[in-house]
Amino acid sequence: MSPFDEEIDRHGTHSMKWDMMEPIYGVPADDGLSMWVADMDFRPPDCVQDALERMVAHGVYGYFGDDAAYKDAIRWWMAERHGWKVEADWILTTNGLVNGTGLCVDAFTEPGDGVVLMTPVYHAFARVIEAAGRQVIECPLALEDGRYAMDFDAWETMLPESAKMLILCSPHNPGGRVWSADELRGVAEFCRRHDMILVSDEIHHDLVMPGRSHVPMPLAAPDITDRLVMMTATTKTFNIAGAHVGNVIIPDEALRKRFARRMMALGISPNAFGLHMAGAAYSPEGAAWVDDLCTYLDGNRKVFDAAIDSVPGLRSMPLEATYLAWVDFSGTGMEPQEFTRRVERDARIAVNHGETFGKGGESFLRFNLATPRAKVEEAARRVQNAFRDLQ
Repeated sequence: MSPFDEEIDRHGTHSMKWDMMEPIYGVPADDGLSMWVADMDFRPPDCVQDALERMVAHGVYGYFGDDAAYKDAIRWWMAERHGWKVEADWILTTNGLVNGTGLCVDAFTEPGDGVVLMTPVYHAFARVIEAAGRQVIECPLALEDGRYAMDFDAWETMLPESAKMLILCSPHNPGGRVWSADELRGVAEFCRRHDMILVSDEIHHDLVMPGRSHVPMPLAAPDITDRLVMMTATTKTFNIAGAHVGNVIIPDEALRKRFARRMMALGISPNAFGLHMAGAAYSPEGAAWVDDLCTYLDGNRKVFDAAIDSVPGLRSMPLEATYLAWVDFSGTGMEPQEFTRRVERDARIAVNHGETFGKGGESFLRFNLATPRAKVEEAARRVQNAFRDLQ
């Protein structure tokens, strides 16, 4: 039995994913399945828990200092797992990557500027952009043979002069694409052509299905570093999102200074718990755990996709990375309100609504598969039953 098969009751633990399921979605807490918020129902590796226990045993929780070992762990991980050499002074630590996104928007654009998103894409991007008084520019991804593709020719015709930044999600959330090196070079050239800062959010870069390989943007387009901001984190990989710690890695000195000034002006600094957890996670023990995790997630993907694709009118997009299944209901001919009602009310599953991810997401729902396989199997059965009249 895999350790990932252990069912851990998260009710009553202040879990956004489980304790807010009923208030937000109306899915009953007693027998509902929570598959919306992108965190996992698994414990992190023992090395992370051990680091926290050492902190608790010491019993003094003062300010964190001397982050050399923490930065060395990041550098080791990027070199060992991604073939990317990072210098220590490139690394700035934020309160998670949504915070990192907000700081990028604040540091590199002005009110009224446009920020490009390739939609559908992670919904927090648009929320941050709009709250900062910037314009969201949606460049819809093309749907080719059931998977997303870049559509640069179409985007050339819709890009206003106000566009100053592009935020890339690599690997892609919610579509699960691992972008090829050629596609990434296309993004870099698109940004250069239109003089845009490129923010590459690669938080899912470790969660890649067996047989797939993620390429960091600096390796795909090494000549783009004068306008590149990289965002990575331990939080998604190791299920420690509550630590709110993220890495904003900026090779270019001028860009890095601009970002650091905004951090200083806003009083941004990370918490000690997150730094201890991240430093422990980026280790050989953490690497072995991630390898096992990806194998397990691949098994969950296969179980879920087989069940979903057996229902006429439903199609689960091939998942190359992340643990987020992106299911298309357009083949049912139903309006979003109807297929969403069946999933939430009949199947009693809380999921993310596709329209929140921007243009192109209207016929989709996003399911979180990072949960014990028994729950994935149960969710698949419930969806099949909710659409039994189509079979």
